[in-house]
Order: sequence, then structure tokens, then C-alpha cells
Amino acid sequence: MPVVEKFVPMCGSRRSELLAGRPADTPMPLRDSEAIILQHYALGEADWLVSFLTRTMGRVRGVAAGARRPKSRFGSTLERLSHVRIWFFERENRELVRVSQCEMIESFIDAFREYASSVALGIFSEVTEAVLPEHEASDANFRLLLLAAQTVKRTGKPELPLAYFALWTVKLGGWLPSLERCGRCGSVLVEEAPAYFSPSGSVLACGKCRTPGMRVISAPALSLARKMLAERLDRVVAGTAASSSARSARELTDAMLDVIEHQIDRKLKSRELLEQPA
Repeated sequence: MPVVEKFVPMCGSRRSELLAGRPADTPMPLRDSEAIILQHYALGEADWLVSFLTRTMGRVRGVAAGARRPKSRFGSTLERLSHVRIWFFERENRELVRVSQCEMIESFIDAFREYASSVALGIFSEVTEAVLPEHEASDANFRLLLLAAQTVKRTGKPELPLAYFALWTVKLGGWLPSLERCGRCGSVLVEEAPAYFSPSGSVLACGKCRTPGMRVISAPALSLARKMLAERLDRVVAGTAASSSARSARELTDAMLDVIEHQIDRKLKSRELLEQPA
């Protein structure tokens, strides 16, 4: 679906309907955007404070008045990772927007019912909210989040999509070191050999340059990372044997989440729920 984010002209009955109850001397443009819901929090007795990601405005926070009421007009559209079309008013110099309307494009409620999938989806939303600043366009992160969530929903197997998401989040953040050469001596990393990783410095080192405190990244995990950087997620999922991928994917996920936690300077709550692969 093409992205539309624009000022929507308001006139006649539509204007009266949307602006009802708002003083006439406080004009606010109505914006219309494709978005993904990241989180929502209780606000007051009946409202939600909603964090959502748009393609061209980046991450936005707003108030959805009455969203917690049983017969709210928002229904389930504000659930985590819902892919929606959202309308909101934005006032200059105000941190929060006012959410007016939301229409569902794709729901992920069913995927949240499976434990492993729900943990992965929770990590997607928490990481995206943590690493992206407000009101900075990030189309690549939008597409990454939607693709990873859709793959978890479609396959019911979150290991590879989670590793792919974590790896590309680090890549897009500019925190990923070269996976081809040692970051200290510059020598080419041997494909069959493990490498050593320092999240604090985002350095990948060979065995000769390893220092205390570095974690081991196995050759299969490195190979999987290189494949993920070179191919689309659907091809990675289709071309990777399930029997050998789960442990390598988890190893890669752990390494990339270490980097993310170092960059945001806190632990990810949803990460604690990850299960070890069999």
C-alpha cells in the first residue's frame, strides 16, 4: 500500500465533527499516515497514551481519548504492532499529538497468542521504541519492523526473523562492525573459524587479537549473519535448515541485543522472556 502522509483539508460537517470541543483559536492540522503501533499505556481513567511509528515522521506519541472504554471507536486498532492507518492532530510546540481515528490494515493479535512469537514481537516493539528518536523519519526501520512481524505471523517460527531484525537494527543504527575483517589487525576472518565480539566497542576480532571479556561468535552464526545481510528475509527462511538454524540464530540475536542494550544504556525487559533453543 502506498504511503500517504499529508495535511488533510477540513471543511463542512467533517471539520465540525473532528474539531468538536476544541477552541476555535487553537488550529491543529490533521495528519493521515500509515503506522505501526509500538506501545500503549493507561492514561487517566479512559485514555491511552500511544507510541506509534510512521514512515516519514518517525516515532510519534499521542493521546487516544476514550480508547479504554468498552465501546471505544478505536476497537483493537491500538494493540501492539497493529499495522494501521491513523489520523491525528498535531499542535506546534506540543510533545503529544491527539489521535482522532484509526483503521486496521493488519492485526497481529493471533501471533501474540503463541508464547515464542509473542516474545519476539514484544522485542520488536520495545527495541524499535528504544532506538528511534521521536519525529525523525526512518522508512528503513518501518519496513524492517513490518517485515519481521509479518514473517513471525506467517511462519510461527520466530528464531530467524528475530535474529534478522536484531542484526539489521544494529546495522541501520551504524553500530555493526565489519563481518569480513578483524577490526584490529585488518586480516580477513576465516569462514570456518569463530570470531570474538566486543559490544562496548562494536569490534569483531580474530583469534590473535582477542582480549579478555570478548564473547565468542561461532562460524555458523557469522555465516548466518553474512547471509542475512546479503539476502531477503523470505529467502533466508526458505533456504536455512531448521535443524541447524535455531541455535545460530539465537547466538546472533544475543550478540546483537547486547549491542542494542549497550547503545540504549539499559536492559531490555522483553529479552528476559526468551527461551533457550532446544
